[in-house]
Amino acid sequence: MSAGSLKDRLFERIGNARDDLVALTRDLIRIPTVNPPGDAYTDACEFIGRRLASRGFAVEYLRAEGGVGDSDRYPRTNVVARIEGKSPGATVHFNSHIDVVTPGEGWTMDPFAAEIRDGKIYGRGTCDMKGGLAASMIAAEALIADWPGFPGAIEISGTVDEETGGYAGVAWLAERGYFSQPRVDYVIIPEPLHKDCVCLGHRGVWWAEIEVKGRIAHGSMPFLGTSAVRGMAAFLDKIERELYPRLNQRRTAMPVIPEGARFSTLNFNSIHGGLAEGQDGFPAALVADSCRLVLDRRYLIEESQAEVRQEITDLLEAVSHERPDFSYEMRDLWSVDPVMTDEESPLVRALDGGIEQVLGKPSRHIASPGTYDQKHVRRIGHLKDCVAYGPGILDLAHQPDEYIGIDDMVQSAQVMAAATVDLLTGETSNA
Repeated sequence: MSAGSLKDRLFERIGNARDDLVALTRDLIRIPTVNPPGDAYTDACEFIGRRLASRGFAVEYLRAEGGVGDSDRYPRTNVVARIEGKSPGATVHFNSHIDVVTPGEGWTMDPFAAEIRDGKIYGRGTCDMKGGLAASMIAAEALIADWPGFPGAIEISGTVDEETGGYAGVAWLAERGYFSQPRVDYVIIPEPLHKDCVCLGHRGVWWAEIEVKGRIAHGSMPFLGTSAVRGMAAFLDKIERELYPRLNQRRTAMPVIPEGARFSTLNFNSIHGGLAEGQDGFPAALVADSCRLVLDRRYLIEESQAEVRQEITDLLEAVSHERPDFSYEMRDLWSVDPVMTDEESPLVRALDGGIEQVLGKPSRHIASPGTYDQKHVRRIGHLKDCVAYGPGILDLAHQPDEYIGIDDMVQSAQVMAAATVDLLTGETSNA
């Protein structure tokens, strides 16, 4: 059977599986895997595992015992399913996180009822990213049914805690060889980054906490103390006047979306100064002796983490020279370097081809403004052939009334199936 005729059959089978895809997505949404704290992870993994086992996959349930967040009450259970082909070849792995953020306020419907309206499924996690998980499962099932003699292997995983760093999920599995050669050659992460786009990577991130120290005194005699809040205000003023204008001039060659994220950005996640009000709501009559700030710096592939950190240090030191009573401490909280997969990689070319065949237009190459589990595949697994591709609109992630288009899921599943055919047959290496 030629690759072309096989793809035509796959496209038809996936189109005919529309109702099954919808039902699968709704079933996944109805398992409320909210993180934090990490609810129903085992239930979701067992649901995925039972279905894939019935299609011939060998299934492993892997609890990250001792991992970040793992406990008997909230076990960090992951599922990895693998089906071997009839001859040696590459392994294509579809990885989706099963956790979703809390629904929050503002919903006009039950966030876990998976209602269907106007060709869309609504619910927390539809877009980010249970719709993508369901699409990858349907794609793999169609391929196995229409091509029982396929070479190589196909894997599907459902992993935990991506929304809080992925350390008990993809990172934990990567440390144990689940995202490295020779076990795996290509990884596709069906994050919601638009059905006509291949996401090559993401910007870097550095989180830090800065604490400005002061000296306590009576609020009626502030001249006898040193206000940490005023010291922090001086630092923030220097950032406003000196750093933000510089950041607004730095534009990356990375194809980051949306457009505003093509620049270096800095966000203040939180600020805490002075003593909290008492139970009666009455404030303490004290000069603040501490003020803490958590910053979120997203940086570009053209910048280094050391440079990014030094910029903040230089500003703090400048304030110290201007204000003799200024004292501070800086603590690193978390950091991840930028990641970019080569546009000419076989994986990218296979997805490019699938998008053109299914959607009838060229693909777009993009990069994500925030990080996702590709960071662990690259950093720990040392696997370069990893990208994000899936249905869904990035802007809907974490929003009230989150949804995913049913047609988008069908077409993305077709793209995934077409790309898998090319990767397993080696067509992209001969293009």
